[in-house]
Amino acid sequence: MIHPAISLPRLIAHRGFSAQAPENTLSAVRAAKEANCSWVELDVQLLGDGTPVIWHDADVARCSDGRGALQDFNWASASKLDVGSWFGDSFNGERMVQLKTMLSLLDELDMGANLELKVNKGRDAIALVDRVIPMILDALPAERLVVSSFDLNALKRTRELAGPDRLALGSLFTSLPPDWAKRCQAVTAYSIHVHWPRLKRAQAQAMREAGYQVLCYTVNDPSAFEPHWAWGIKSAITDVPASFQRFLGDETTQ
Repeated sequence: MIHPAISLPRLIAHRGFSAQAPENTLSAVRAAKEANCSWVELDVQLLGDGTPVIWHDADVARCSDGRGALQDFNWASASKLDVGSWFGDSFNGERMVQLKTMLSLLDELDMGANLELKVNKGRDAIALVDRVIPMILDALPAERLVVSSFDLNALKRTRELAGPDRLALGSLFTSLPPDWAKRCQAVTAYSIHVHWPRLKRAQAQAMREAGYQVLCYTVNDPSAFEPHWAWGIKSAITDVPASFQRFLGDETTQ
């Protein structure tokens, strides 16, 4: 199967450089760029009014000065939230980011993105896909884009909207299920993204032999992860790319 000619880096900054700046913000992506990261991983959801935003949680409590479910906010109310002060005083006044704004920044910085379709409990996967995927396809070249999700319905609908030659899809798993191959085949996946502490060497080998790129999340200990590179892992999604860069040295971009 023909996929876009993607050149994944060894390191992908998780929610931007989220150890350096508040996650899923413009500041986090700029910090990743300044740290010589060429790719970031970001989460995409819809507000209650259908506005696509870069956000991970089902609510806003952890990463803002507000309270309430994300779906209960429209853009007028969400845009007033301070999403930076929880991280540090230097980020006071940081605002939630619309997808369109983030896509513009990624294009400006010539960065690649693993955009996760975040389908939290009770949310409509199809509505998310139908709103988000056309925007993404219009904004970024196929060579700098992977769309991933834990939600199989979201991935299936995405594949209906874009063939494998136009959009690379990543199947996300916490633990690799027995039917992983069937699930990946159903969406003509390009990559498999797994929680690294639960990954076994034989599983990594099987995925690689089946033709998939293997990405691991969220990897924040370069030394503990070191043996896994020999398993054929393509990329580590990490909060601390600078620590990895120091550990790997000249191997970082290989």
